[in-house]
Amino acid sequence: MTTPTRPSLDDPALAIPVEHAGIFEPIPVPRTEREREFYDLKDGELLLNMGPHHPSTHGVLRVVLKINGEQIVDVDPVLGYLHRGAEKICENADYHQVISQVDPLEYISALFNEWGAVLSFEKLLDVEVPRRAEYIRVLAGELNRVASHMLFLGFYALDLGGITPILWSFAERDEIMEALAALTGQKLLFNYFRIGGVNGDLNHEFLSRVGDWMSRAGTHLEDGMTLLNENEIFVRRTRGIGVIDRETALRMCVSGANLRASGVPFDLRRAHPYSVYPELDFDIPTRAEGDSLARYLLRFDEVKQSLRIIDQCLHEMPDGPVMAKLPRLLRPRPGRAFSSVEAPRGQYSTYVVSDGTDQPFRMRIHDASFLHLEILGLLMPGTLVQDIMVVMSSLDPVMGGVDK
Repeated sequence: MTTPTRPSLDDPALAIPVEHAGIFEPIPVPRTEREREFYDLKDGELLLNMGPHHPSTHGVLRVVLKINGEQIVDVDPVLGYLHRGAEKICENADYHQVISQVDPLEYISALFNEWGAVLSFEKLLDVEVPRRAEYIRVLAGELNRVASHMLFLGFYALDLGGITPILWSFAERDEIMEALAALTGQKLLFNYFRIGGVNGDLNHEFLSRVGDWMSRAGTHLEDGMTLLNENEIFVRRTRGIGVIDRETALRMCVSGANLRASGVPFDLRRAHPYSVYPELDFDIPTRAEGDSLARYLLRFDEVKQSLRIIDQCLHEMPDGPVMAKLPRLLRPRPGRAFSSVEAPRGQYSTYVVSDGTDQPFRMRIHDASFLHLEILGLLMPGTLVQDIMVVMSSLDPVMGGVDK
């Protein structure tokens, strides 16, 4: 029996078996109006695949570019190359186990994944967290924020072709991660926050490492800024590229540093305060330009504010317990809870439904990186192929939360 074939859409001289057409065809059969519009090529246009090309950060993503010469006409981000089913895994774990299951999502800043989950669980359980534990959460979280932003700065320069900044960034980040490892016992997926507090008090090694790093963090930060801010190639490649105006940022649900770089002073630590942030003195930096350079500079500004918060936590932390008294088996009352934290990439939210058992009946996670990738379709048309990494990296997506 002869296998039915048809001409390839890419090369009519090539015969493709009909049952395998969807596997081998570079141009898929359109299933939606959006696909029909995107894959309809006009004269001079062609499709260019970028990625997935690297097993971390911005690389676990396939981006299909529709280009005309070197100019981008349209862009289609294709997701699904990292994690799947994290929310369903959490629904099949008890409330304590969920904390370790959410760590791998936004893995560059795992403490904020845990923070969002435990806040929702504590609302369901009406738990009052000891003040010392709240201070430790803020201290550890801001250290994790600085480590995340430093990694962004290094990878941003690397995506534009610079090698030296990422070596400097990793040196700073490693000092912070060593301190957090002394506190939590792990370097990346910390599993440190607990429902009702944290898993262990501060120790001498942690305080020693943080104090040593804080003594020179400001100077190293200024050195890193000088390295890139006075680099003419870096500045000219980022200034005026990928501009997000205030109205578009609000309409597309942009949050975090990407939103504040467009002139919107919205930060959950001030807009919807949680933990002990209302007791701390810090500013919410903003930039008006909304371009890739502004998003980079704003994260430097945020690191400075995080250093202020860390210093206050170290000097004002009260004595007391670090865990509320709770039973090992938790069965919250039936109901639902929603919480949000200001993570390094923006608003990270957790929605939980309890049915009275020891496992969440439903759990949904809102990750900012997913929404930030959606805006690529508005930013890229009219720019050049070389600008795709400039814009995408400036949004600082982490694919673990996107693919969840």
